[in-house]
Amino acid sequence: MEREVLMSGKFDDFLQGQLQDPGIRREYEALQAEHAVNQAMIDARQRSGMTQKELAERTGIAQADISKLEHGNANPSIRTLQRLAKGMGMVLKIEFAPEKAKASIMK
Repeated sequence: MEREVLMSGKFDDFLQGQLQDPGIRREYEALQAEHAVNQAMIDARQRSGMTQKELAERTGIAQADISKLEHGNANPSIRTLQRLAKGMGMVLKIEFAPEKAKASIMK
């Protein structure tokens, strides 16, 4: 566990250094929304207690495609996100947040 903390700290330091470059910062910020969607899909599926296979069976979306979506190797449409949410017994909620919330991620 201590090693993970040290590794995390080193990575955070590295990331903060890299984010000083405006080009890298722009790319990093552009990917944050996609990463948030991917993580939200994973979190929702895990909270629902379902495997990717079970979700695939409920939605008719191939398990391989669900895996691609969760790992950021495909971009889901709103319709696909709605199907996934319904398959988990949830509704899709999209919201806009003030940019101040983003600032806490990028010190």
